[in-house]
Amino acid sequence: MTRPVPLLLIGLAIALPLSLLAGRVWIDPFGDATRNAAVILMELRLPRALLAIAVGAGLGGAGAAMQGYLRNPLADPGLFGIAPGAALGAVLSMWLGYAVGPYALPVFALVGAAGAMALLALIAGREGGVALFTLAGLMIASLSGALMSLAISLSPTPFALSEIVTWLMGALVDRSWRDVWIATPLTLAGLGFLVAAARGLDALTLGETAARSLGVDPRRLQTLMIAGIGLTVGAGVAVAGIISFVGLIVPHLVRPLTDRRPSSLIVPSALAGALLLLVADSACRILPLAGGELRLGIALSLIGAPFFLHLLLKMRRGLA
Repeated sequence: MTRPVPLLLIGLAIALPLSLLAGRVWIDPFGDATRNAAVILMELRLPRALLAIAVGAGLGGAGAAMQGYLRNPLADPGLFGIAPGAALGAVLSMWLGYAVGPYALPVFALVGAAGAMALLALIAGREGGVALFTLAGLMIASLSGALMSLAISLSPTPFALSEIVTWLMGALVDRSWRDVWIATPLTLAGLGFLVAAARGLDALTLGETAARSLGVDPRRLQTLMIAGIGLTVGAGVAVAGIISFVGLIVPHLVRPLTDRRPSSLIVPSALAGALLLLVADSACRILPLAGGELRLGIALSLIGAPFFLHLLLKMRRGLA
């Protein structure tokens, strides 16, 4: 784990100041410091960059833990149903008209994530079996998606419909320090739970029976995973909407630099996720589009879908 971490920290140290300067209006760091430049940096670009780091770290760490827990390199945090649950909560806040409040949308999203976490724990039961856990997550994701589609189809006004669809695309546009204070502590707490689960995830690579014989408590491990995934993914969805594929892509990029154990992958994946989202968000600001800024969720889906196809073809060649 010691090898990729310094490289990723150096990458973040380089990417962060560059992201503050990049945009439709580039800021010259050696030019005269104007009042407008200071406002742009401190009130617009710095909170947006820090939020990209926080959200990316949560999604990257969650993806690594998820792949270790399910022992599936194609697993993604969205499989737990927590991200769709958080998205459903946010959609309901807009559908009911409460999203105009400063904290209403994030609170609704976090309540949706908590509800999905509780339902997941209730359905999975006390044994903590991975198969039942996965099926429960897929059911919650499917139900949340259906309810979101229902809310969109019954949208009370065209404005609410536009807000819902735009938000579901995922972006960090017009985010403020308030969003940073919401997402950062929750993400750090979630990553703490995932790190605490790391030793159990290492044992689980040998199989559920072997993990139990090594003293791993499946119920405790399941609780740590629900809490960790719920906080990291829920916080990201609450402030940025749906951003896919980060949790899938990042562990694959980092894994060759580690010993491939889940415990060695969570922290580097969190740093790599932060770097990926920071760079991607900066690129979205720079790309010239007539209709405005490219949505971050769309950009990462355009990258992630071909990457996912590459993984599938690679696995198919390995099985042939």
